[in-house]
Amino acid sequence: MAKKKSSGERLEFYQFSNVTVEHLHRYAIAEEFVENKVVLDIASGEGYGSHLLSKKALEVFGVDIDEESVNAASRKYFKNNLKFMVGHADKIPIQSNSIDVVVSFETIEHHDKHEEMLLEIKRVLKKDGVLLMSSPDKKYYSDLTGQNNPFHVKELYFSEFKELIDRHFNFAHYLFQNSFNLNSYIEKSEMFSFNKIYSGSELNIKSELNFPVYNIVISSDINYPEVQNSFFNGEDINSRLYYISNENIRATNTFRVGKIIIYPFFLIKQIIKRMFP
Repeated sequence: MAKKKSSGERLEFYQFSNVTVEHLHRYAIAEEFVENKVVLDIASGEGYGSHLLSKKALEVFGVDIDEESVNAASRKYFKNNLKFMVGHADKIPIQSNSIDVVVSFETIEHHDKHEEMLLEIKRVLKKDGVLLMSSPDKKYYSDLTGQNNPFHVKELYFSEFKELIDRHFNFAHYLFQNSFNLNSYIEKSEMFSFNKIYSGSELNIKSELNFPVYNIVISSDINYPEVQNSFFNGEDINSRLYYISNENIRATNTFRVGKIIIYPFFLIKQIIKRMFP
């Protein structure tokens, strides 16, 4: 089956980058909250996150606005306790007071109906339910870098993100996230340090500051324990990226022609080794 052509809006699991480990790190934290729970994953996209959560959760609903993504996820991640459906962040096709944990990573910046989204989340959550949400910080994601993500409709500064969440939940724990070289680090907001990061080679050394590029919140109307600072090791993703890179090289005409040219010399070498052991 041919791969769906990626628009760049959603994370696809044949394209690996820092974005991959950033998302996986968030879902790793979410896993700590979902054991034997009913979970809603808003903007489930390719479906990998909902699938990961379904390994511990009682039931997982993945909701996405894109029907093609929903159908593809339903085929790829078929499980009895996992269901994908079409829906909007401000109009969720889920019964009221039925969800224990809502997860929504890198979704809120893709639309401008933020208040409506939070009201919908509160509607579907049980009274002791928990929301885990992430959002790129407009200051560090866009303002300081000059980056203009064409899929982002309304990005939020941390103060705006916090004000929105605090207006709807009694308790909220805030975290900051950044990633380097396929590794991700998440730290409590009040502990975050703008550490200097060095990189380079024997030819040149450069440095940059560690900025809190992503804001993460764990919020509820009951006071849940705070999560610890954590690190996501991207070694496995790096190995897959290396494998794919080698496979892509092997698929090129240059590699194939080179193999044809070199192969006779390889055979001659083997014959000589057998003749003169």
